Amino acid sequence: MGARVSRAFRNFNLENRAEREISKMKPSTAPKHPSTRDLLQEQLSQHPEIKEEVSRKDNKLLSLLKDVYVDSKDPVTSLPVKDAQVLRQGPKEFRLPIGQQFDKNVMDIPKGKVSVVEALTLLNNHKLSPETWTAEKIAQEYHLELKDVNSVLKYFVTFEVKIFPPEDRKAIPSK
Repeated sequence: MGARVSRAFRNFNLENRAEREISKMKPSTAPKHPSTRDLLQEQLSQHPEIKEEVSRKDNKLLSLLKDVYVDSKDPVTSLPVKDAQVLRQGPKEFRLPIGQQFDKNVMDIPKGKVSVVEALTLLNNHKLSPETWTAEKIAQEYHLELKDVNSVLKYFVTFEVKIFPPEDRKAIPSK
């Protein structure tokens, strides 16, 4: 019952509304920048044949355009789509997570990737002892590319949380 009512309201006066929408003023082109407008006027005044050439119809080109007919069909694949994707990707190599104390749900990680916990760990290790945890060692340990590790060490840092003891804080006087 509700569909009939909503359909009646939707279709009410449809032709008049469509006609009104079609007869509305079409948006005009954006105004040209004054320097561009001056350049266009200058070119048109120097070369009046440009205006004729732009507005003239070329019958030869129109006839060629009418002869163009495009008919395309997708090629039939012999393999289903899922099988084709699996064959292209190939088998993935996985590694076990390193030092996962926080998230026990992560069982294996693709080579070339790290979990969030591992990323924070490697950033913190590099921050605390950069001579021990070099980019080469991190790349070897976590099976990453050296350029990626260098980018991560260059552009990412871990937060430093400082907790001030209560003796150092000054109390805000109440009014």
